[in-house]
Amino acid sequence: MLPLFKFLIRRLLAIPITLFVITAVLYGIIMLAPAEVRAELYMPRGSSNNPNLRPEVLLNQIVVEHGLDDPYLIQYFRWVGGLLLGDWGWSPGFRTDVLEALLVRTPATAELTLYSVLLLIPLGILGGGLAGSRQNRWVDHGFRLVAFLATSIPSFVLALVLLAIFYAGLNWFPPGRISIAEQFVVDVATFKTFTGLLTIDGLLNGRPDISLSALRHLVLPSVTLSMLHWATLGRVTRAAMIEEFDKDYIMAARGRGLRRPAITWRHALRNATVPALNSIALSTASLIMGVFVVEVIFGFPGVSELIVASMRGVPDTAVAMGFAVYSVLLVLPVMLILDILQALVDPRIREGAV
Repeated sequence: MLPLFKFLIRRLLAIPITLFVITAVLYGIIMLAPAEVRAELYMPRGSSNNPNLRPEVLLNQIVVEHGLDDPYLIQYFRWVGGLLLGDWGWSPGFRTDVLEALLVRTPATAELTLYSVLLLIPLGILGGGLAGSRQNRWVDHGFRLVAFLATSIPSFVLALVLLAIFYAGLNWFPPGRISIAEQFVVDVATFKTFTGLLTIDGLLNGRPDISLSALRHLVLPSVTLSMLHWATLGRVTRAAMIEEFDKDYIMAARGRGLRRPAITWRHALRNATVPALNSIALSTASLIMGVFVVEVIFGFPGVSELIVASMRGVPDTAVAMGFAVYSVLLVLPVMLILDILQALVDPRIREGAV
């Protein structure tokens, strides 16, 4: 337990250092802009509701009040202090706090990400494991063909193809998050929000039709989002399985008369999951970043709705910076969890041998 505890401490200490480096770079980029542009990060609440206050006058007041002509480090720590206190800035376009706007849209993004991860991990490991155990057979050839197509087709092209077939053609899986009829039910006061995930809240409210409708709308975006990462994970698992089958302990297991399924799933796959976990960590981080593009294509009302709307007309600096910090805060905890899983599976990692 001591090596695992030391490993956990190292990873936990790395999080604030990583946050410091990333946020320092982000604010350093913002510092390249004039003080009047940076003043938008400190826009007071409700400023867009005051027609008598000219924007240029307000920005000049903010420059003076917040010392936007001060040295970089002073401005940076002032900005970070506001983030820690929950002050992520005011969005004139949305007329709300940036943090509040992000949190309101987080459940939709979290739901799409969750189901995409639940789809890609088991399918990637099982598909790659099966293909690796049947090297150069029809199962392996079929897997490699599908994996090649999944990595060759851009996500936005795949999304449009799936929409054309399964929505426009068959009308099976519509875009959006939920149908209009179910949305009326969700919006009424009697529908309680427990988790923010409609697939779960529908069941908790005794409305399985809400859950089914939400699942139908999740199918196409989840498949689109997970295909590339499924193929990558499957390829890594396949290569690891092929390597495991050449090792001595597999020969010994065969000599003891163990059947092939037992050798494949109890022994070889267990060891093959160690390198697969590295792929899962990278794929999950990439998937979280790619979820915003998929949301836009399928009209999914997640966080991407906020950043896309903020880019229309005059860019919303506070929203853009809040979105950047928000994205980092999403990835780091996921990476920490996956690092811990790797350490639990592979003792060499927690002991610092690899």
